[in-house]
Amino acid sequence: MSAIDEYLAAARSGLERAEPAQALRLQEQGALIVDIRPHVNRLEEGEIPGAVPIERIHLEWRLDPGSEWRLPQVDPDLTVVVVCNEGYASSLAAADLQRLGLPKATDLAGGFRAWAAAGLPTQAGGSPAHP
Repeated sequence: MSAIDEYLAAARSGLERAEPAQALRLQEQGALIVDIRPHVNRLEEGEIPGAVPIERIHLEWRLDPGSEWRLPQVDPDLTVVVVCNEGYASSLAAADLQRLGLPKATDLAGGFRAWAAAGLPTQAGGSPAHP
């Protein structure tokens, strides 16, 4: 097993990963869906309605409950579902968010592509990310 495979397994060991239909239910119950995919992927493949696009390089500052740069809705009780293309980078990001004080952070198993393949709602992409 490679080092990154071990790192990914360790990150996922602390997550209750959400399957696409479950992620939709979580969103309907008030969870924040955060799309960390690059702009080009969002533009070409679409987006999840209501998801907040945040580039990976800004994620921790926007979602750290104690950060002066956090999004206004962020607090330690918030459920956050991180989305990437296929569910790898999002696992690492969600584990980072848990370490920052969001114990309910998780990710979308299979990423945006699994969401779209499940026939769940999407919209045209290209929304600007929160800086």
